[in-house]
Amino acid sequence: MSVATYTKTGNKATTAAKLSKVVFDVSIENHELIKSAYISYLRNGRQNLAVTKTRGLIQGGGRKPWRQKGTGRARVGSSRSPIWRGGGIVFGPTGIENYSHKLPLAQKRQALRQALSFAVHDNKLIVIEDLVIKPVKSQTLFKLLQKIGATEQSLLVVASKSPELVRVSRNLAHIKLVQVQYLTVFDIMNANTIVCTAEALAHVESWLGGSSK
Repeated sequence: MSVATYTKTGNKATTAAKLSKVVFDVSIENHELIKSAYISYLRNGRQNLAVTKTRGLIQGGGRKPWRQKGTGRARVGSSRSPIWRGGGIVFGPTGIENYSHKLPLAQKRQALRQALSFAVHDNKLIVIEDLVIKPVKSQTLFKLLQKIGATEQSLLVVASKSPELVRVSRNLAHIKLVQVQYLTVFDIMNANTIVCTAEALAHVESWLGGSSK
């Protein structure tokens, strides 16, 4: 099983990189595991910013609006009652809710295998020998990616981030640079093209191919 491979200058390599079938050729009976990993990523990144006030937190409402009997109206003890305009909120968000979702490690790794298998099946994976940017300019990286066909919504997977690579990639809106150990199902599924260095590919196969667990 092979995939399109390029040299560090962007030319087609004479030999294609071989892919492990354990990692990149996983049979997918249903998409529920990928969906769970995708939603788990979103939930774990959710910021809990919504906060509402109960009737006890709203200023005012200390005096009884009218006397208990004799007015012909319903009895009420405070103008901050939840059924009144401007009153408190019942069962609203308090800011202490926990939206995080932990996926078992075995499921997380299997979801990554499935997502990578999807990428290979859709011809979205490209292997490059190395990402050497000289001169260190965003335009240099842009031209290199354009040469290998990674023009829109590309994910760059590297073994380690160099300061130069971080600097040139952050100026390109359609590029996301990720270190191999932080690879997620979310990034894989949202990328139109995945550019993986040969060293990073070896790390992926060692990480996900050693055991099904």
